[in-house]
Amino acid sequence: MPGPAPTYRPTFTPRDIAACERLLRRPTAPQAQVERAKLALLLHAQPGLDTAGAARRLGKHVNWVFRWRRAWATEGFRLTDKPGRGRKPAVSPPGRGDRQGVGVRAAGAA
Repeated sequence: MPGPAPTYRPTFTPRDIAACERLLRRPTAPQAQVERAKLALLLHAQPGLDTAGAARRLGKHVNWVFRWRRAWATEGFRLTDKPGRGRKPAVSPPGRGDRQGVGVRAAGAA
């Protein structure tokens, strides 16, 4: 029994599809990007496929499929994650009024 019609239906350009196929041929491609490329190719081949059906075929969670469907439909096509804020600094930068930065400078000058 098919599920409800998908809310987000991304469209893929021939350039997007070619990028996915090229990525799948690379033996050292990052696995996260490979999984996203497989999803894009599946949705391109079967645009009416519901989210749960796509998740079952790829062995992924429904939320993962929904997240990428929504991202591609609203933000455009990409296979990489958005850049994050990065790692927290181990030591706060000097000059912010903290005593730790001042002490480090004074110890290095001696």
